Amino acid sequence: MIIVPLKEGENIERALKKFKRKYEKTGVVKELRRRQAYIKPSVKNRKQKQHAVYVQKMQENEE
Repeated sequence: MIIVPLKEGENIERALKKFKRKYEKTGVVKELRRRQAYIKPSVKNRKQKQHAVYVQKMQENEE
């Protein structure tokens, strides 16, 4: 449970901002979106390999 302590005379908008920031850091929404669809391990591995190749090419171009 997320608790946002309010100081004396603090604006409610500021408290909402703090709450939203803390909620984002927990990663609840990100995890929920990730779990909405099942990704086969073979597809996940292929994407990781493609990303690794892309990153390696970018690093080679940088040098």
